[in-house]
Amino acid sequence: MTDMNNNWLNFIGGDWVDASNKIEVYDPATGEAFASIARADTDDVERAVVAARACVNSGILTDCRPVVRAKMMSRIADEIRNIVDVAAPLLSQENGKSLDDAREEFLIAARYFDYYGGMADKIEGKSIPLGEDYIDFTYYEPVGISAQIVPWNFPVDICARSLAPALAAGNAVIVKSPEITPLAITWLATACKRAGLPDGALSILCGPGREVGNALVSHPDINQIIFTGSVPTGQSILKAAAEHAVPSVMELGGKSAAVVFPDADMDQLLDSVRWGIFFNAGQVCSAMSRLLVHRDIYDDVVARVMQLAKGLRIGAGIDNAELTPVVSAQQQQQILSICDRACSEGARLVTGGQAPAGLQGYFIEPTVFADVTPDMTLFTEEVFGPVLAITPFDTEEEAWALANGTDFGLVAGVFTHDLTRSIRASRALRAGQVFVNEWYAGGVETPFGGLGLSGFGREKGQEALYSYVNTKNVAIRVTSPAK
Repeated sequence: MTDMNNNWLNFIGGDWVDASNKIEVYDPATGEAFASIARADTDDVERAVVAARACVNSGILTDCRPVVRAKMMSRIADEIRNIVDVAAPLLSQENGKSLDDAREEFLIAARYFDYYGGMADKIEGKSIPLGEDYIDFTYYEPVGISAQIVPWNFPVDICARSLAPALAAGNAVIVKSPEITPLAITWLATACKRAGLPDGALSILCGPGREVGNALVSHPDINQIIFTGSVPTGQSILKAAAEHAVPSVMELGGKSAAVVFPDADMDQLLDSVRWGIFFNAGQVCSAMSRLLVHRDIYDDVVARVMQLAKGLRIGAGIDNAELTPVVSAQQQQQILSICDRACSEGARLVTGGQAPAGLQGYFIEPTVFADVTPDMTLFTEEVFGPVLAITPFDTEEEAWALANGTDFGLVAGVFTHDLTRSIRASRALRAGQVFVNEWYAGGVETPFGGLGLSGFGREKGQEALYSYVNTKNVAIRVTSPAK
């Protein structure tokens, strides 16, 4: 494995590669550095691209029968499950998330390989009728080299989410891992290598985005870009992609709203609030960051959510605390600044809004603001922390307008037992995915992606697989023209 006295390495073309410069990795629960990883540079990017192109050109992933790829994907899934016990504590330590959540992240990663492995031999074209003089058919070819830039909040999950379908379709992949949480993701390379993935089919590089990321997305031999992260970074990547007309999938975050009607089940709602905004310290692109509540039950819901937030046990992820630290000191200060601004703009602080006393790491109290209006920054801008904004509404039409009142459109939700209303909600809410009566309903099988500033393209589900292939049409005239 890569761990040599906590000095971790990059994975390039099937080899573990060191570097003279290092990136230090910090434990968010203590604020102390506990490991380092080799700092990749532009030479490493070039080496990874050369290895990936050699793999693609060799045909090793595409000349075989697809069932061979399917079996390899199954072996990778098994190898990921085999490393959970040793790898999950590392993810918990570098990211701050609870140990249980870290374990689940690896199991979800394995599930992606199971799921897309089952599709590797089912990427089928079709026959198109053109009359008796012609045979016309389509088939799918892998795009080639897929460059994938992975965020720090779910590095293992999101890496597997894109890596698995790319490999299932026969592509080579270069992953740019996040500098803040780069360690646990290297275990995916170990799993792939143990499962027999050909050299060059996967490289994982850790280096600064402005250097390694820019070199990767602007490289002329890259055939596809997959990115999850901030809007400004995504926009910068798209400009680089445009230089070579490289197709891209962008997942850029959100400011998602849950709409709550008087007939909502309060237990279901509170459980969804617990996971929707406080899971992973709110550092989730599809977090329930806004709660829109019918005025008839507004005061009751605010009181219940306040009690929920105050009752959460704050602590280190390795101890399976209910509210874990945010990932860095910079993230902590940014969230606190947003809370201060919310107060200055007139939002009512119900609970939280500061760092808890007596804890050394990057902690934020579970925070709830009420009476948040559409003109406030907290209503429209992503916080990426354990901060919930609650707003009242009177009518359905007002609720839909409030929910759609940002530039984002990743997910949305509605809590009601009225089936007809839930269908109206699914049509009215501007989002790529709509949850009904459970936040984060769905799974590996359900397409995920957004509208507006939340990006474009879809990950997960069968739909995502076709982002990793190009359609080729073949038209054959089978008779000679009449003389």
